Amino acid sequence: MTDAAELIQSDNATEAPFVKELIKVWRAQDTHGAWESKKDLDLLEPYILDKEKRRALPIVGDPDPDTIWRMELFFNAVALLIEKETGVMISPMLKMHHEGFGRMVLIGGRLIVVNKQLRDVHRFGFDHLGKLAAEGDKYVAGGVEMIRKFPDVANY
Repeated sequence: MTDAAELIQSDNATEAPFVKELIKVWRAQDTHGAWESKKDLDLLEPYILDKEKRRALPIVGDPDPDTIWRMELFFNAVALLIEKETGVMISPMLKMHHEGFGRMVLIGGRLIVVNKQLRDVHRFGFDHLGKLAAEGDKYVAGGVEMIRKFPDVANY
């Protein structure tokens, strides 16, 4: 297991709104209290795939259910932050082929606010916590921008 200090490679990544929201989403999944003793960064450790870990994964492979679940939680955090920013309820939809390619869309009203083509889902992860925060923030900003550009469709 990676030491939590190694996960942080950019200043204040743990204070990023996206990282905080992702931790809340993870904590909400713990209905039986099994993770209460785990540190927040330990929950996010599976998202961190440095070059060495990525090299160990096969180039082609079927994603395991845990990886798909982690990816869904990532986009759930994106959806929640978009909702908080805009007041528009966001619904995630995932269509995944068993070989690890598909599409994730976040829908607000009749508007697709985020549309992500997925490939190599078995390798879903980020080099470090700062990159995870930056990617999450990028999707949130894009979704908020889309809603602001087409508010009538989002609020239909």
